[in-house]
Amino acid sequence: MITPYLNSEDAVKVFERYDLLSAPVVDERNKLVGRITVDSVIDFSRRKADEEALKRAGLQGEEDIFASVWASARNRWFWLGVNLITAFLASRVIGLFENTIGRLVSLAALMPIVASIGGNTGNQTVALIVRGLALDHITKSNLLYLLLKELRVSLLNGLVWGGFMGILTMILYANPSLGLVMGVAMLLNLIVAALIGVLVPLVLERFNYDPAQGSSVLLTFTTDSMGFLIFLGLASAFLF
Repeated sequence: MITPYLNSEDAVKVFERYDLLSAPVVDERNKLVGRITVDSVIDFSRRKADEEALKRAGLQGEEDIFASVWASARNRWFWLGVNLITAFLASRVIGLFENTIGRLVSLAALMPIVASIGGNTGNQTVALIVRGLALDHITKSNLLYLLLKELRVSLLNGLVWGGFMGILTMILYANPSLGLVMGVAMLLNLIVAALIGVLVPLVLERFNYDPAQGSSVLLTFTTDSMGFLIFLGLASAFLF
């Protein structure tokens, strides 16, 4: 039953659950006070989707596309600032291995690949988890299953694509050890990305932050810094 006090998202779920075209709105005395049509539900869902898309890009959901330059710029400062700080921290990880990179320049060409594939995997996981949270599909009873599933998926993808890049690296640089380091680093970073992709939205949700807005920045920081650390760390340990 839909009442005037029912949350908008809950009303949308009623329409989805029962495939309704319209639904009456009744008060606490079961008196008809209005009607909701599927057109209104679609319009609401579209607006929410637009807001979520803005938030995933680090924008405020309420930003108007025609807002003033000052308002739009100020609206984006917080997450740009967070991104700048996390990018600086990731660069410090690279700084720890300057001597290693100097001894084998090919590492500089390969390490962005490790970070990039981790970020892409993590973003896919984040999108699934954020959508699951929005639709109330994630509960305490299935959380462990979802986490283990994403870890297994990342393990499989890491074996396939890490193996592919390892072989390709070995051929391009005529260095089997470098190829092995590349493959293992990709595998490990994909596992890290899946773990972070599940946990970050859940932690943000737990502390009443919007998981759609902050997850991508925190995920990028983790996959970049961990990707560089794993790849360059393995290179330092096994190539010299």
